[in-house]
Amino acid sequence: MELDINTINRDLGNDPEALTRWALGLGKHAICTTNFRPFEAVILHMVTQVQPDIPVVWMDSGYNTDATYQFADEVVRQLGLNLTVYHPRRSRAHREALEGPVPDIEDPRHAAFTEEVKLEPFQRALREMAPEVWLTALRAEDTAQRAEMQPVSINADGIIKVAPVLHWTAKDMYQYLQKHELPNNFDYFDPTKVEDKRECGLHLQH
Repeated sequence: MELDINTINRDLGNDPEALTRWALGLGKHAICTTNFRPFEAVILHMVTQVQPDIPVVWMDSGYNTDATYQFADEVVRQLGLNLTVYHPRRSRAHREALEGPVPDIEDPRHAAFTEEVKLEPFQRALREMAPEVWLTALRAEDTAQRAEMQPVSINADGIIKVAPVLHWTAKDMYQYLQKHELPNNFDYFDPTKVEDKRECGLHLQH
């Protein structure tokens, strides 16, 4: 089946729920990735309303805040998520015993840190889960690079990447959470990004 990406983006790109139904109606093996950052319950609720057992994949770096881990457990329970967690091959304790705390983003070692705690687990997840469709909560507001993305694209691996809420604002996300009585969490920190508007590299490669 040949996808007319431009037409799909034009017709469905501003309707997250319709785009989610379209993506999960393709009859292809789909996953949804999450990092349990602020507003993440929106995409998780949206996809599970269409496919309750969709595999949800979390690359847990081991460096999340206590609140993020508590939030993750709460969302998993409330939505009954079919969650698979991917960890780095070394634990945080093991890594820090040998190399110390997280290197500063200006430190040349930071790239290797990002590779270890986020990119390698994600590559492993893609190999093992072998998705044909990947749903993600990317939003254009997040970074300059994401502002240039389309809601539907096909990445270098041939995976159909779908970002239903790409064009939604924080206000849109908040209103969806309120409407569906979903939890939220703002105590979130990503050591591979550090700064809010900085890319971690995962979505630049994919």
